Amino acid sequence: MELISKFQRICIYTIFLFFVSLAQCSKPGHSNIPFLPFLTGCSEDRDPPCLKLTEIASGFHAPLFLVSPSGDTSRIFVLEQGGKIRLIKNGTLLTSPFLDLGSEGLDLISFSGERGALGLTFHPNYNSNGRFWVNYTRKSDGATVVAEYARSSSDPDLANSGSGSVLFTVNQPFSNHNGGMMAFDTGGYLLVGMGDGGGSGDPNNEAQNLESSLGKILRIDIDNYPTPAPGNRSATGLENPHIWDWGLRNPWRFSLDRGTGDLYIADVGQNDYEELNIEAANTGIKNYGWRLTEGNHCYNPSVGCNTSGISFPKLEYSHFVGSSITGGYVYRGSNFPELSGRYFYGDFVRGKIWSILWDGTKVNGLIEHTSEMGFSSNVASFGEDANGELYVVDYNGKIFRIETR
Repeated sequence: MELISKFQRICIYTIFLFFVSLAQCSKPGHSNIPFLPFLTGCSEDRDPPCLKLTEIASGFHAPLFLVSPSGDTSRIFVLEQGGKIRLIKNGTLLTSPFLDLGSEGLDLISFSGERGALGLTFHPNYNSNGRFWVNYTRKSDGATVVAEYARSSSDPDLANSGSGSVLFTVNQPFSNHNGGMMAFDTGGYLLVGMGDGGGSGDPNNEAQNLESSLGKILRIDIDNYPTPAPGNRSATGLENPHIWDWGLRNPWRFSLDRGTGDLYIADVGQNDYEELNIEAANTGIKNYGWRLTEGNHCYNPSVGCNTSGISFPKLEYSHFVGSSITGGYVYRGSNFPELSGRYFYGDFVRGKIWSILWDGTKVNGLIEHTSEMGFSSNVASFGEDANGELYVVDYNGKIFRIETR
C-alpha cells in the first residue's frame, strides 16, 4: 500500500512538472506559474538570457526557407515547397506571391516528398540589379534546376515571371537528397548545395565521385558560367571544375557567418549521426567523408575505412537525440547583442533548437532552447533578414523571430 501511494505521488508530481515545463521561461514577476530553471534549463541569470519565438506570419503551405536581400529592411521573402515565393512587407504578408513556379503559376515544379522549390537567393546587389536565383526539382523528370529571374521593372513586390533563364541542371537518380541551399560567398560566387542523389547509403558513391555534381557544395561564377570560379578545386580530365567541397550526404541548409565569412554546413545523416561542418572563410576544398564516414564514424566500410584527407565534423549528435539536422545562422543582429556569435540550428524530425559558440578551434556553450521557446513542430529552416535578425521556419506554416524574453 505504501509503495502504491508513493508511486501515485510520483506520477502526479511528474505530470505537474510536465505542464510547468511548458510554461514561459520568464522572471517570477512575469508569470503566474513558478519559475523553475532546473526544468526549463533557463535560469534568470543565464548568459545568454532566456529566449522566445515571436510569430510574425502564418498561413504558409510547406514553407522551406526565408531570406531578405542585402540592405532591404522592409521585405522578407518566404519560399514554399510548392513553388510560391511569398512576401512579408513591413510585417504584413502580401496576398499575391512574388513569383509562382508551381501548379497555379509557371507549373515548373515537381512537388512531393523531398522534391519542390528548395532554395532561393538574391544577388548581393539585388537592390540595384533585381537579379535572384531559385533552386527547384523539374516537373518533367525531377532534375535539379538552378535558374535566374529578375524583379519586375514596374513593381518591386513582383518578379518578372517571364525572365527565367536556366543557369544549370543536374540529373537526379532518385527522388530524395536534392539539397537546394544557395548563398553567395564573400567573393561574390554562388554556393549551391547538392545532395548525393538519394537512395540509401549513396548507392552510386556520388559524394566521392569528383566527376559528379552530387554530394557537393558547388561554387559558380554566375556571370561567366560554365567557366569555373577561381579558387575552386583543381580539376583534371572529366572531373567537375565547379566543386568547392565534397563528401556530403545532403547539405540541406548551410550559411556564411556575416561577421567572419566562416561557412557552416549542416549535413543530414544516414542511420546514426547528424553532423555540422565548419570551415574558415574562403578555404574550402574539403572532403567531408560521406559515404566513407557518417559523422566521426566509418560507414562504408563499417570498420577500417580510410580516413586520409577527410575533414571531420566539428559537432555531431546521434539519432537518440535527433534524426535530421537543419542548419541555421550565426546571430549578427543588433537587437540582442547577448546572442552575438551564437550559431542556431535545429532538428526537423524531433523539432529541437540549439545554439553553440565556435571559437575557431572548438564548439563551446551548447544550449538547447526548445523548451524555453515553447517550440513543438518541424524546423524546416532558419532565416536571416537584412538586419541580421534570425527566424525559425515552421514547416507547418508559421514564421517566428528569435528574441530574448
